[in-house]
Amino acid sequence: MNTNLLLENLRLPESPRWHAGRLWFCHWGADEIVAVDADGRAEVVLHSPEIGPHTIDWLPDGRMLIVARGEAYAGRLLRVEPDGSVVVHADLRELSGGWNEMVVDGRGNIYLNGTDLDLLEFFAGRAEFVPGVIALVTPDGEVRQVADGIEFGNGMVVTPDNRTLVLADSFPGTLVAFDIAEDGGLSNRRIWAEGLMPDGITMDAEGAIWTSSAAFDRGGEEKDCVRVAEGGTILDRIPLDRSAFALMLGGDDGRTLHVLMAIWNPADPWGDRTGQVRTARVGAPRVGWPSL
Repeated sequence: MNTNLLLENLRLPESPRWHAGRLWFCHWGADEIVAVDADGRAEVVLHSPEIGPHTIDWLPDGRMLIVARGEAYAGRLLRVEPDGSVVVHADLRELSGGWNEMVVDGRGNIYLNGTDLDLLEFFAGRAEFVPGVIALVTPDGEVRQVADGIEFGNGMVVTPDNRTLVLADSFPGTLVAFDIAEDGGLSNRRIWAEGLMPDGITMDAEGAIWTSSAAFDRGGEEKDCVRVAEGGTILDRIPLDRSAFALMLGGDDGRTLHVLMAIWNPADPWGDRTGQVRTARVGAPRVGWPSL
C-alpha cells in the first residue's frame, strides 16, 4: 500500500484528530495546534509556548480540550471556550506531573495517560524508570485514577458502544484493553495484542486497530504501521522510511489513514524538520472515539 504526502517540513507532529472536515494535530517543538485539509492547506490554529499543546480532543458540546506541557500550565487539562478564551478544565498534578495522550468517549468521560518519567532523560540513561497511570475526568468534574502499572501509555481508543478502552503501552509492545463501567471506571485488564511497538492508535469498523510497529528508530528495524486484529494477527502493513508516531482515520468517509511520522533523534527531538503527514486510502472506516 502506497502513501501520499500531505504535509512536510514539520518537527514532530502528534495527537491527530479528524474534526470539522480537517486533520488537527499538535506540532511538538513548535508549540502549535495545526489544522490541514485534504488538499494540504494548513492553518496554525493556536500558537502558545505558555500552553505547549501536547494532546487535543473535543468534548461532546464541541469545546476543545488541550493537554498542556508548557511551564505555565503543566499537569493541567485546558478547555477552549466559544469566545476563544482558555480555562483550566481539570488539575491533574496530584496524580502525575506529566500527561501524554487523551480520549473523550461518547458520554463525555475524559481518559488521560500520564507518568512522572522524563522520557528524554530516561533514554539518555540519567533517569530511573517510573510507571504511569490512567486518569478519568468525569462530565461533572470528578478526577480520579482508574488504572496504574502502565509502562508508557500512548494512544487510546474507546469502542463505539463505550464499553471498552484500548491503550497503546509502548514499552512492553502491547495493546491493552479494559472494560469500562457505568461510572467510567476501568476493570478486566487484558492484552488485546502484543509483539508491536504501538503508538497513536485508531480503530476501524471491522474492529481492527491501526498502529505503528516501531515507534522509535533503532538501527535496521522496520518502521511500519500495521493494521492488527484483536489477538495480534497483522492484517495489513504499510512500510515507512521513518517512524510513525501517531495515526488517525479520517476524511469525509473515514477511510483516509493519516500517518504522522518523523525521524526520531532523542538528542535533539525538535531540531530537525523531518516530520511529515502522509495519507493512504483503506477499506474500513473509523469508528469509536476519538470521534469524527
